Amino acid sequence: MAQTHREESSTSLPILQGILPFNKSALPTEILAGLTFACLAIPEVMGYTKIAGTPVVMGLYTILIPMALFAIFGSSRHLVVGADSATAAITASALAGMAVSGSSEYLALASLLALMAAVLLIAARIIGLGFLADFLSRTVLVGFLTGVGIQVATGEIPGMLGIEASGHGTIAKLRDVAQHFGQTHWLTVAVSLAVLAIVIGCKRLSPRLPGPLFAILGVILCSWTLQFSDTGIAVLGTVPGGLPALSVPDVDWSWPLFKQLLPTAMSIFVVILAQSAATSRAYAARYEEQFSENTDLVGLGLANLGAAFTGTFVVNGSPTKTEMVASAGGRSQIAQLTTVAIVLVVILFLTGPLAFLPNAALSAVVFLIGVKLIDLQGLAAIYKQARSEFWIAATTAAVVVLIGVEQGIIFAMVLSLIDHTRRGYRPKNSVIVKNDDGGWHSKPITKPNQIEPGLVIYRFSHSLYYANTQRLSDEVAAIIQNSEAETNWFCIEASAVDDVDYTAGYTLRNVQKLLESKNIKLVFLLVEPSVRSELDRYGICDLVGPDAFFDKGNDLIEAFHHRKIVH
Repeated sequence: MAQTHREESSTSLPILQGILPFNKSALPTEILAGLTFACLAIPEVMGYTKIAGTPVVMGLYTILIPMALFAIFGSSRHLVVGADSATAAITASALAGMAVSGSSEYLALASLLALMAAVLLIAARIIGLGFLADFLSRTVLVGFLTGVGIQVATGEIPGMLGIEASGHGTIAKLRDVAQHFGQTHWLTVAVSLAVLAIVIGCKRLSPRLPGPLFAILGVILCSWTLQFSDTGIAVLGTVPGGLPALSVPDVDWSWPLFKQLLPTAMSIFVVILAQSAATSRAYAARYEEQFSENTDLVGLGLANLGAAFTGTFVVNGSPTKTEMVASAGGRSQIAQLTTVAIVLVVILFLTGPLAFLPNAALSAVVFLIGVKLIDLQGLAAIYKQARSEFWIAATTAAVVVLIGVEQGIIFAMVLSLIDHTRRGYRPKNSVIVKNDDGGWHSKPITKPNQIEPGLVIYRFSHSLYYANTQRLSDEVAAIIQNSEAETNWFCIEASAVDDVDYTAGYTLRNVQKLLESKNIKLVFLLVEPSVRSELDRYGICDLVGPDAFFDKGNDLIEAFHHRKIVH
């Protein structure tokens, strides 16, 4: 069994956990995996800049300092940290009305969001909020990413057609496409179709073929040879090279600005937390390795600090990039550091040819990224297996598409909490009765409901809290009323109860008084020590007495047989 959590040792610094122990014999494979990943990731992160609304070189910066920082300070041997479609879309959605896309003010705000996300991640490590990663269920995550995929894919249709679209949001962009379809530039469409054909064709031949790289290199060569810019096909133009300058985001450092960006930063924080933790867990389990969520929080925080101070946008743990490296043979962060070295060479010496890259080619790459995020298979599985949860996923996707990514992630969190509360609000409680062979089994709360004449064992299958206490009261009353014989003892089997809040304590006192008025003794079976302490704090133990708690069913039955009948 894989151990998927690892706590930092007090005798060692929590660094290089994704690299050590280092296997020298695996070095050639790691380097090859890093080279393969670079071929796949470079055109992909350039595409993410279109989603985020930043210059192309900013995408390369996300897999320079940030990726290196996580490789050094994170614990996962597999998690790849870089630009991500979900966080890029949230960034663009939040900043669309605050600054002109691509402007210096816009870039500064994008870097500030990365800084705020970094602070939240490191604060989460200090305070111990890593558990928040569990508050995005798989259901809403499928719906959220599907919504992001639809938004991203539809947002690139104008670029693939050579149409100017000024509207913000999915519906507005589709409306612009419909209104200006007559302005379609067919040579631009041809470039888009060629890129789509190459990428899809390479994928069908072999998933390991770097289709996006072949497409980008091919279209750059054609653009340079045939001078696409003279035919009306829009190209990137000059792409600045060189290392990113280390600087603090040049913004108005004021509380109103932080207050305005805080909801977006929180949304980004939750996405990073949920997506990165889920990916690290999956790969640690796959390869029977260990990782520490706390160490990864620090690594992710430092990676975003690196993004903020090098003028780029938020980075996140990416499941797609992680799978790219793993499928290429990467088994440690050495592969990612190799990618960093290759990107460094590209930034220093190879940005010149990017000037000839048609915008439509990037739009086509991003379009495919968006389509890949649309998880119809996952939605179909949810529909078949959990119909109510499907509607939660579908609603989340609809909110992302129709309203926005930031609102979608907040809505997803709220839905997850509501779904959790709904399950606890209506727990599937039961009564325990005897089998024909004398064994015990649980059954729905109907007649017959006594395990022995005069003894009811009622199993409450959830923590007791304010939302389900009325159900407790109603079911106790119904059981007493519908018992086939007079009830002398009423036992609450509490093996599933791990918490009792104040309202539940108040309700239990009322239940005890109700039973006492009917000459019925209230007792408990299989109460956890921590729960018994809570019952004691609420005065329940004093009401029922110390002899009302049993650790074994046989002890309960024996005590019931030797009871003193209450008159």
